[in-house]
Amino acid sequence: MTKPHRHCAVCSTPIPLEERTCSDKCQKILVENQKKVKKTKNILYIVFGAFILVWLGLTLLGRM
Repeated sequence: MTKPHRHCAVCSTPIPLEERTCSDKCQKILVENQKKVKKTKNILYIVFGAFILVWLGLTLLGRM
């Protein structure tokens, strides 16, 4: 039976339970990927917010 372990979030190499990545290289890649995801989410929220503002503006202008 194998001892308890987890896998690196980047390359899937088996690592101890208390570790998140297997190396500094994988840690750097993980941080970069997390930054990209955060940036993409922020852009999505901005676009969605702008869409709502335009829709509200057109709706209110149409009633006047």
